[in-house]
Amino acid sequence: MMFTGIVEKTGLVEDRFLDSGGGAGEIVVSVGGWRTEDFAIGESIAVNGVCLTLARTEKKRDSILIGFDILKETFERSNLGRIALKSKVNLERALRVDGRFGGHFVSGHIDAACPVLNWKKLGRDWSLTVACAEEVSSLIVLKGSVAVDGVSLTITQVTERTFSVNLIPSTVETTALREREAGYLLNIETDIIGKYVNKLLAARQKKTISMDLLKSAGYE
Repeated sequence: MMFTGIVEKTGLVEDRFLDSGGGAGEIVVSVGGWRTEDFAIGESIAVNGVCLTLARTEKKRDSILIGFDILKETFERSNLGRIALKSKVNLERALRVDGRFGGHFVSGHIDAACPVLNWKKLGRDWSLTVACAEEVSSLIVLKGSVAVDGVSLTITQVTERTFSVNLIPSTVETTALREREAGYLLNIETDIIGKYVNKLLAARQKKTISMDLLKSAGYE
């Protein structure tokens, strides 16, 4: 499944449960403007950028409830294990084959949950700075793309331990990012293309010069 980082709706967390024995848990989100008949059980939906499988739907007055079964590893790696009830979450259904591609390739597999370091207003726009570990910042490049709680954004600044993105007013108004404060953990997914390039370069650097390597390259 693939997403684009273009948020369709925001929903409210109605229930969140994790088996104390270390098993799977669940999360239930209410959202308006969608109908139960628009969904198929088993389809993929990104919740705060996390790719989840729809397990159940239920009509609730002027909204619907969508429920997902979640593994312990997902709760631990993402902010879904810490998010409070009635918190807003970003929602995006998987990209359709005939759909318009408006953001960047987002897999829904979170690299890390990183804290908000600073929110700052810049004229009409906003600047969001996030603290992150080196294994995350090493995959982030200036003017590249990153998914922050499922929102596709362009990186405006990067250091060894932080990165910043700018948000236009419509992004702040239509996504759950407007509620994030300093210290709040954000789900971060770095660009999947950058990950593949990084892996290929790392594998190439591990190779040492040998007669076999030279022969394989055409040297006799």
